[in-house]
Amino acid sequence: MKAIEIFSETDQDGVLKICYKINKSNSKVRVLILYDDKNESDDEKLWLAAVSKNPAFDFLNDPAEDIYTLKNGEPFND
Repeated sequence: MKAIEIFSETDQDGVLKICYKINKSNSKVRVLILYDDKNESDDEKLWLAAVSKNPAFDFLNDPAEDIYTLKNGEPFND
C-alpha cells in the first residue's frame, strides 16, 4: 500500500479541492484526511446538534431507558 501526502487548503466555504494525479483510472481509492483540530469544540457542538435531532436516538427519551442514577457505580477520576 502506498501513502500519498498532499498539502491543500480549503476555500472560504470550507470546501476541500484536491488536484493530484495518481495514474489510476477507474479505480477505487481511499482518502484519509487529517486536519488541525484547533476548533474541536465547534466541531463537537455541530456533532451534538446533529445527533440531538437524529430520530435514531429518539428511544433515549423513553423513561424506561432511565435505569441508572448518580448513586449507581463509582466515580471515574482519570
